Amino acid sequence: MKFNFYALLIILLLNIVITQHIVHQYYFQNYMNSIILTVVNLLLFPLAIYIYKKDRKRDA
Repeated sequence: MKFNFYALLIILLLNIVITQHIVHQYYFQNYMNSIILTVVNLLLFPLAIYIYKKDRKRDA
């Protein structure tokens, strides 16, 4: 259970940091970097949902 909790915390932190970096890259017109980081951010979200559902299933 602790591993899933820490994994979700790390994913949330990465989502926040990547989102800030996306905004920064977009502001300075580095559009390709913005798109790449957006894809990475979108890939992290399903991973977090998978970990959450796996943890809920184990607790039930």
